[in-house]
Amino acid sequence: MGGVTADPTTLRLLTLNALFRGDVRARLRALGGILDRAGYDVVCLQEVMYRHHARLLWRLARSYPHHASTGAVALGGGLVILSRWPIVRCRFGRYPVSRPLRPELLMRKGAQLARVAVPGGDLAVVNTHLSANRDHDWSAGNRYSRVAADELDRLGALMSGIDPALPVVVAGDFNLPRDSPVLARFRAAARLRDALAGSAEPTYRPTPELPAPPAFDHVLVRPAPDRELTARSRIVFRDAVMLADGRPGYLSDHYGVDTELVLPAIRGNG
Repeated sequence: MGGVTADPTTLRLLTLNALFRGDVRARLRALGGILDRAGYDVVCLQEVMYRHHARLLWRLARSYPHHASTGAVALGGGLVILSRWPIVRCRFGRYPVSRPLRPELLMRKGAQLARVAVPGGDLAVVNTHLSANRDHDWSAGNRYSRVAADELDRLGALMSGIDPALPVVVAGDFNLPRDSPVLARFRAAARLRDALAGSAEPTYRPTPELPAPPAFDHVLVRPAPDRELTARSRIVFRDAVMLADGRPGYLSDHYGVDTELVLPAIRGNG
């Protein structure tokens, strides 16, 4: 008999750099409550630097029974994944240590590569945080662009171990603008599509040092060979919220990227 196709699966994914400085606990308490009510399926967080901060989120965001991070005290890369669906496996790969030497190297930046058992089939989720460009110069010859290129080469090598039959979502703080030549080369080599392609919206809160910031946070997708994957993103968490200590404040110096993912069902025999 012919193939039978079920309804497609629609998922929501959030990526957010949660900012490890300042009033961390008050902001994470507010974030945990917001996430618990928000209805995301998968949440990719960066700059959750310590295990006790991750535990705080896990206690408050109880609608995500599955979570992944690496490290007993300091977390590998400051990376955390929260999920409503089982995380079948997850590993952390660290980026190479390179010059210029900088305090940021203590964060042990890298990538989490997870396989999540979402309805209708598994999904590969990659959560990452690249080194910052302290020169704010994203031209190909800049010293930090060379750092980013090395890190993206490492990310590509890590992603080569992902089951090629899986659709892939790569999310996080790339510290690179959308039109960066380094990022464009990585997208092309990894066959990834930008879920916010064409957008000029920033994902970083303007500062006196960077009054017109670009988008540093991205969601990149790749379908499986026999399953299309569509993605539509929007910027969230721009506005101040009420923090846990009763003061208004922002959740982070970054905005979040909220992405709707649609995966067609796997065809079966009927």
